[in-house]
Amino acid sequence: MADGLHTAFRVAATVPEGSAGLTLVLDGALPAEPGQFVMAWLPGIEERPFSIMDDDPLSLTVAAIGPFTRALCALRVGDRLWVRGPFGHGFALSGARHLLIGGGSGVASLTLLAKRLRAQRREAIAAIGARTASQLMLPWKFASLGITPLLATDDGTAGVRGTVLDVARDALDARWPESIYACGPEPMLRALAARTRTLGLPCWVSLERTMKCGIGICGNCHLGDRLVCRDGPVFPAELAQELWKTENDTPQRRRAHGGD
Repeated sequence: MADGLHTAFRVAATVPEGSAGLTLVLDGALPAEPGQFVMAWLPGIEERPFSIMDDDPLSLTVAAIGPFTRALCALRVGDRLWVRGPFGHGFALSGARHLLIGGGSGVASLTLLAKRLRAQRREAIAAIGARTASQLMLPWKFASLGITPLLATDDGTAGVRGTVLDVARDALDARWPESIYACGPEPMLRALAARTRTLGLPCWVSLERTMKCGIGICGNCHLGDRLVCRDGPVFPAELAQELWKTENDTPQRRRAHGGD
């Protein structure tokens, strides 16, 4: 049912994501482009943006990091969740070989992209990282698509010990990908943007800022002269570098893709 702005879904299934949170699988589809997001609302609690992990069925991956996300993680099968969207500009698919790089809950921005790439029979490598093995999110989703993700953890409890860029280094150094897509902590994205610029490889990054409205009215998610909700969240990496330069040394860090 829809109330004009929001559509009410019911939780059809929950999938634990280690100690990090869970994935909510809802009872309907919401056609979207990879990289777009929705605003999820629990009446009387809060509304926050989340990347669309899958659009059929609509699925949202939630990192439990604050009161609202913990409330989402407490939902059970049959409970209702209100959603509006999708919003924003997603990833522009280009080329035949694709490298997907995700850190933390930012991985959720890449799984619908992986699904589209597999449907089009394009080659894809996914590299995902987290602080520790129990915080890795969505390796099962990539595996279900026939993509065995390369893993990296800060403490070495799964995959390569180091950052997700460490595990992606061989593919980058070999200039294997024709396109690169990434979402995750901003330091990771800044490092990747610098590396791909040096290598001359096209890269798109999904940026994260605090969003209140999701439609470009409140202006809260500004990045330079752009609004992440309206002009992004996906930007060419070179443009993202220019926008970062316009910020001061303490940019907003709250996650547009995971809320709190």
